[in-house]
Amino acid sequence: MSAQHIYDSAPLGSLIRFSNGEPRPPARFTRKLRAWNEENGLGRLVDRSAGRAGAYPSPATFSLHLGNYDSQGTIVMVVRRIYTIDSALQFEIAEQPKAGMVRIISRRDGREELHHLAPNIAAAEAWSAAHRYHGAVMEVVPDLDPVIPPVRLGRAA
Repeated sequence: MSAQHIYDSAPLGSLIRFSNGEPRPPARFTRKLRAWNEENGLGRLVDRSAGRAGAYPSPATFSLHLGNYDSQGTIVMVVRRIYTIDSALQFEIAEQPKAGMVRIISRRDGREELHHLAPNIAAAEAWSAAHRYHGAVMEVVPDLDPVIPPVRLGRAA
């Protein structure tokens, strides 16, 4: 699938596999393997942002959460990678959120961001009480999860 297809059809919280289509090099080629790992992997769709029109146009983007690095139980670095809808990489939906899971999301300025994906409403409420986000809402994942991309921002004519 293309990046445009992921932007249009993947619900927030989905696990997305990305690839450049090349086979994985042997482990003994450490530099080639490191470069291959940069363009091949798996991440959770956590952010979707509409493109901008006007004097400084930009394409729509989405972000994949690749992981957290922590020290003694405290997260010190969050690794996310941002892709534009015209990315040359191939993407596929590896797993979608299951019905009944709860997304804690915020929407503002043509951007939609997932803060947490909880297994049920009780876990979502407990997480929300411990982590305060301004304007965050809880959204229960339905059986058929519709995807509504953010609206493109621009100037009025």
